Amino acid sequence: MNDQNQPATVRVFIALAPPDDAKEELARELRTAYDTHPRMRWNRIEDWHITLAFLGELPVETVPVLRPALANLAADHQSLRLALRGSGVFDDRVLWSGIDGDLDELHMLAADVRTAVKNCGVTFEERPLRPHLTLARARRGDRSSAGEIAERFAGFTGRRWPAERLHLVGSNVGRSRGPIHYRDIEAWALGNANSTGSRG
Repeated sequence: MNDQNQPATVRVFIALAPPDDAKEELARELRTAYDTHPRMRWNRIEDWHITLAFLGELPVETVPVLRPALANLAADHQSLRLALRGSGVFDDRVLWSGIDGDLDELHMLAADVRTAVKNCGVTFEERPLRPHLTLARARRGDRSSAGEIAERFAGFTGRRWPAERLHLVGSNVGRSRGPIHYRDIEAWALGNANSTGSRG
């Protein structure tokens, strides 16, 4: 099969991202776990994000359709104050850090994002919002590692920080057998009607 005949797609999601100092605060706490559990597939700190809507694989020509709606939505929502707090595991393998702070506003923002996407004619699988940062995944046969780390950091509470930008993010899933990497397609300031998006 000739891949050049396949339609070009990109895996897309819409997210918030902690500022660098908040991520570094958590990374310092995790440093011992990095050393004691090197077999965990640790996400890059620059890829940490809070997913509001996962859209999956979209044709590349769909992405420009989303930009005006997301820009308007971002302008209509104020920034949120959030914090990284606690830790846990999904499916015995996925290690995550929880989110604290303006959670009602976070859920409202996510609901509005999903409505805006659907109004653009984009269909996607709606999953319940469980605000978190995915930190790592345990390899098969080593499921106990994620739970051990989660117990160790269950009491972590980071400082509060403002979530000030809405990010439209693309990933390289399906194009590489290596680690998943993310890049901003565009980002918009929250609560700034005169702002313009910044492109990654």
